[in-house]
Amino acid sequence: MATKTATPTTTFTWSIAQLERETNDGYVYQAHYTIDATDGTYRAGAYGSIGLERPEGDMIPFADLTAELVTKWVKDKLGDEAVANVEVALQAQIAEQRAPSKAQGLPWQ
Repeated sequence: MATKTATPTTTFTWSIAQLERETNDGYVYQAHYTIDATDGTYRAGAYGSIGLERPEGDMIPFADLTAELVTKWVKDKLGDEAVANVEVALQAQIAEQRAPSKAQGLPWQ
Protein backbone atom coordinates (compact mmCIF):
# COMPACT_ATOMS: atom_id res chain seq x y z
CA MET A 1 0.00 0.00 0.00
CA ALA A 2 1.45 3.38 -1.06
CA THR A 3 1.68 6.17 1.44
CA LYS A 4 0.34 9.48 0.20
CA THR A 5 2.19 12.60 1.35
CA ALA A 6 -0.03 15.54 2.26
CA THR A 7 0.49 18.73 0.27
CA PRO A 8 1.47 21.60 2.59
CA THR A 9 -1.07 24.36 3.08
CA THR A 10 -0.24 27.64 1.39
CA THR A 11 -0.55 30.84 3.42
CA PHE A 12 -1.34 34.09 1.60
CA THR A 13 -0.30 37.39 3.18
CA TRP A 14 -1.71 40.59 1.70
CA SER A 15 0.20 43.77 2.60
CA ILE A 16 0.04 47.43 1.69
CA ALA A 17 3.36 48.60 0.21
CA GLN A 18 2.52 52.27 -0.38
CA LEU A 19 -0.35 54.75 -0.47
CA GLU A 20 -0.73 57.79 -2.70
CA ARG A 21 -2.83 60.63 -1.29
CA GLU A 22 -3.82 64.22 -1.72
CA THR A 23 -2.06 66.36 0.84
CA ASN A 24 -4.86 68.88 1.31
CA ASP A 25 -7.32 66.40 2.86
CA GLY A 26 -5.53 63.01 3.02
CA TYR A 27 -7.74 61.35 0.39
CA VAL A 28 -6.01 58.10 -0.62
CA TYR A 29 -6.50 57.64 -4.34
CA GLN A 30 -4.04 54.79 -5.02
CA ALA A 31 -2.99 51.75 -2.99
CA HIS A 32 0.01 49.59 -3.89
CA TYR A 33 -0.15 46.08 -2.46
CA THR A 34 1.79 42.84 -2.33
CA ILE A 35 0.68 39.26 -1.89
CA ASP A 36 3.16 36.75 -0.51
CA ALA A 37 2.37 33.05 -0.68
CA THR A 38 4.33 30.35 1.10
CA ASP A 39 3.85 26.71 1.98
CA GLY A 40 6.74 26.78 4.45
CA THR A 41 9.27 25.65 1.83
CA TYR A 42 8.39 27.45 -1.40
CA ARG A 43 7.40 31.08 -1.99
CA ALA A 44 5.69 33.14 -4.67
CA GLY A 45 4.63 36.75 -4.73
CA ALA A 46 2.73 39.38 -6.64
CA TYR A 47 2.50 43.17 -6.67
CA GLY A 48 -0.33 45.39 -7.80
CA SER A 49 -1.89 48.80 -7.46
CA ILE A 50 -5.47 49.93 -7.56
CA GLY A 51 -7.23 53.25 -7.70
CA LEU A 52 -9.69 54.15 -4.97
CA GLU A 53 -12.69 56.43 -5.32
CA ARG A 54 -13.17 59.41 -3.06
CA PRO A 55 -15.57 58.32 -0.31
CA GLU A 56 -18.88 60.04 0.11
CA GLY A 57 -19.29 61.80 3.44
CA ASP A 58 -16.60 61.85 6.10
CA MET A 59 -13.19 60.39 5.33
CA ILE A 60 -11.09 58.54 7.84
CA PRO A 61 -8.10 60.80 8.62
CA PHE A 62 -4.93 59.58 6.90
CA ALA A 63 -3.15 59.18 10.26
CA ASP A 64 -5.95 56.85 11.44
CA LEU A 65 -5.77 54.41 8.51
CA THR A 66 -4.58 50.89 9.28
CA ALA A 67 -3.04 48.22 7.08
CA GLU A 68 -6.03 45.97 7.79
CA LEU A 69 -8.54 48.61 6.69
CA VAL A 70 -6.71 49.52 3.48
CA THR A 71 -6.18 45.82 2.65
CA LYS A 72 -9.95 45.36 3.01
CA TRP A 73 -10.50 48.31 0.63
CA VAL A 74 -8.12 46.72 -1.90
CA LYS A 75 -9.76 43.29 -1.69
CA ASP A 76 -13.26 44.80 -1.85
CA LYS A 77 -12.30 46.87 -4.90
CA LEU A 78 -10.71 43.85 -6.63
CA GLY A 79 -13.66 41.62 -5.83
CA ASP A 80 -13.76 38.04 -4.60
CA GLU A 81 -13.15 36.53 -8.05
CA ALA A 82 -9.98 38.58 -8.73
CA VAL A 83 -8.64 37.91 -5.22
CA ALA A 84 -9.22 34.17 -5.76
CA ASN A 85 -7.58 34.32 -9.21
CA VAL A 86 -4.43 35.94 -7.80
CA GLU A 87 -4.19 33.35 -5.04
CA VAL A 88 -4.77 30.48 -7.51
CA ALA A 89 -1.98 31.83 -9.75
CA LEU A 90 0.42 32.06 -6.78
CA GLN A 91 -0.57 28.55 -5.70
CA ALA A 92 0.25 27.33 -9.22
CA GLN A 93 3.69 28.95 -9.01
CA ILE A 94 4.36 27.15 -5.73
CA ALA A 95 3.11 23.85 -7.20
CA GLU A 96 5.51 24.34 -10.14
CA GLN A 97 8.40 24.91 -7.73
CA ARG A 98 7.44 21.80 -5.75
CA ALA A 99 7.16 19.58 -8.86
CA PRO A 100 8.72 21.32 -11.88
CA SER A 101 7.17 20.53 -15.25
CA LYS A 102 10.29 21.65 -17.13
CA ALA A 103 13.99 21.06 -16.62
CA GLN A 104 17.27 21.66 -18.35
CA GLY A 105 20.52 19.80 -18.53
CA LEU A 106 22.42 17.21 -20.49
CA PRO A 107 21.77 13.49 -20.20
CA TRP A 108 25.48 12.59 -20.23
CA GLN A 109 26.51 14.67 -17.22
